[in-house]
Amino acid sequence: MITVLDSTMREGEQTPGVAFDLHIKLAIADLLDEIGVDVIEAGHPVVSDEVRSAVEALARRGLRATVAAHARSLDRDVELALECSVGFLGIFYCVSDDRLGDQGKTLRSAVDQIAGVIERARAVQPGLVIRYTPEDAVRSPFENVVAAASAAVEAGADIISVADTTGTMIPGTSRSLYDFVARLIERLAERGLAPRFAVHCHNDRGLALANALDGLRAGATIVDASVLGLGERAGIVDLAALLAVLAIDMGENRFNLARLTDLYALVSRYAGVPVPVNLPVCGANAFTHCAGVHTQAAIRNPLHYQSLPPEPFGRRPQIALDHMSGMATLRYCLDRIGEQDVDADLARLVLDKVKEVGARGRSIDDAELAYIVRFLRFRRDHHAPRVPALHRPHGREAAAR
Repeated sequence: MITVLDSTMREGEQTPGVAFDLHIKLAIADLLDEIGVDVIEAGHPVVSDEVRSAVEALARRGLRATVAAHARSLDRDVELALECSVGFLGIFYCVSDDRLGDQGKTLRSAVDQIAGVIERARAVQPGLVIRYTPEDAVRSPFENVVAAASAAVEAGADIISVADTTGTMIPGTSRSLYDFVARLIERLAERGLAPRFAVHCHNDRGLALANALDGLRAGATIVDASVLGLGERAGIVDLAALLAVLAIDMGENRFNLARLTDLYALVSRYAGVPVPVNLPVCGANAFTHCAGVHTQAAIRNPLHYQSLPPEPFGRRPQIALDHMSGMATLRYCLDRIGEQDVDADLARLVLDKVKEVGARGRSIDDAELAYIVRFLRFRRDHHAPRVPALHRPHGREAAAR
């Protein structure tokens, strides 16, 4: 089983301008729990009193999901997190040579600090799930990552998270997350260590989901994601897209996918970040067909031009009416609004009007289509015929009248 960790309230709040009030965080967490997310990363308690209070409130809410806190490899960070009664603690420390040099650290001293913090956390809360993340793992010297990860597991960490912190990895190249994860699993296994592995993928190159799936293929079993892919810079893996692949393509049939649209509407509203119309799964156009060839085929069978069924997500196929539409599409939409008796001449007038409106960059919904039909029918049936130009009165005759 793949574990899904949602980081909307931790990584997501690292989106510039995004911060959720506590009552909104509780609502988000309730929906995430209903959908079936396994771990909810609630925040980094040392950041502020507000974040700490939110982490504690979520941890005590009685959710089915495990509530997690984020912490640097510092005792004070860990102490605050454990005071919040979380069941999952994520500790991070970068072991790249550049970052170690910036902090005046040697690899040995950094490894000792990481291991010591984990040992003390494990002693305080034996049942705690502990994850260690070598931040920017994929750009750090591989042997540094092996040393830090090994020491973390020996000290009590349950999970090693491979972080593509800058979104640098590209599947099928020399910068493959599959290769990195597979090598790390192998090297730790040689040392008799078998933690679970997670992947945390940023989307700077638009490859976060592809890289996360590469990591799963290599043996990772935990993926971090967020609603709308919110996070630093271009964000991380989009939660809905991840769940769609897990449920539809990988047999993980335990998620309540129909609640995703409500979750995205909630987060979008209070994050102030619109849901892109072309976003997979939750975007307005995700299951909408437009071009004439597409719509004709989709009317017969939507799967001719879509690979995801909309029904599990509480959606249904849509047919767009605009400048790309043809008569078959129009007839389908007319039937949908109960206008089956529109004759051929009126249908042509309606289609011309639809194309005219569509050319201005607007799609026509069912309500507007009904208005167009009503208007054109009235104009055709009730408009008085014009007097031919040759018989129109003019000059003195027109004045006399």
